[in-house]
Amino acid sequence: MRVVVLTGGVGGARFLRGLKALQARPGQSAPQISHITAIANTGDDITLHGLRICPDLDTVMYTLGQGIDQDRGWGREGETFTTQAELSAYGAGPDWFGLGDKDLATHLIRTRMLDAGYSLTDVTAALCKRWDIGISLLPMSDERVETHVFIEQDGEKVALHFQQWWLEHRAGIPALGFANVGADQAQPAPGAIEAIQECDLVLLAPSNPVVSISPILAVPGIKEALQAKTVIGVSPIIGGSPVRGFADACLAAIGVQTQAGAVAKHLGAKADGGVLSGWLVDDVDADQVQDLESFGIRAKAVPLWMSDVDATAEIAREALALAEGIR
Repeated sequence: MRVVVLTGGVGGARFLRGLKALQARPGQSAPQISHITAIANTGDDITLHGLRICPDLDTVMYTLGQGIDQDRGWGREGETFTTQAELSAYGAGPDWFGLGDKDLATHLIRTRMLDAGYSLTDVTAALCKRWDIGISLLPMSDERVETHVFIEQDGEKVALHFQQWWLEHRAGIPALGFANVGADQAQPAPGAIEAIQECDLVLLAPSNPVVSISPILAVPGIKEALQAKTVIGVSPIIGGSPVRGFADACLAAIGVQTQAGAVAKHLGAKADGGVLSGWLVDDVDADQVQDLESFGIRAKAVPLWMSDVDATAEIAREALALAEGIR
């Protein structure tokens, strides 16, 4: 079985780690996974100090390469921030982005290769060789796509880069909406559409539906390619709260309730032009299963807390089982 995963950062990376564990030891109740391709959100990407930074790509790479800071869920294990402190001493902000010393090497190599004319896809593959991550990791596009957030400031509607809204303001300023700048003119990364076409199953990792999954779907051709596939999503909302981060602030901005079922309906049933064939919710949200089934999305309630690799592998197993039931 060939599996494609659409993913954001921390939650998606941890889900992929569980999926890899399932691949290594599937047991009798899960089909053998032959290959995993992750298509990662690049709407969070930002240029700082002349360096191109790709947070979601790097989080997946470090997590699967055993180099991630386990407590934070992002950045390198044993990281130091001497360079950032020196930049701050010179008054060279921003101070709100955690630019680690080890992480800096990744950004330097990426920027040097991009400046030399290599594509982001090629750069990502080159970086991943060091980490031996065991999957194919693709950006959603080689072209520059950035998520901007509209807010009200001094009575006017202004736009901030997503990273500034998320990190400096901690999503505390109410968002009026989001824009995937450049998405309408972008092309899917080489190999992304082919990976979807050739796979047996597409999984939506438990990532922020507004700023991690939606930017991927905004790249022309990707959502259309999903129409011919079984697509199973894993809810990033448990008991009316995000598992991690400020997804509730993002959902409020687009008028979607912070509920597992509401997120599934926002992504839409495949029969109605949406992307979902099925949706996993946590046991605490089991009362939403019947409503989702009536909406046209097959649903199942299972434990969704990714407390460790084994628990996450079991979530992945349930996603595959739901897909098998649909097919």
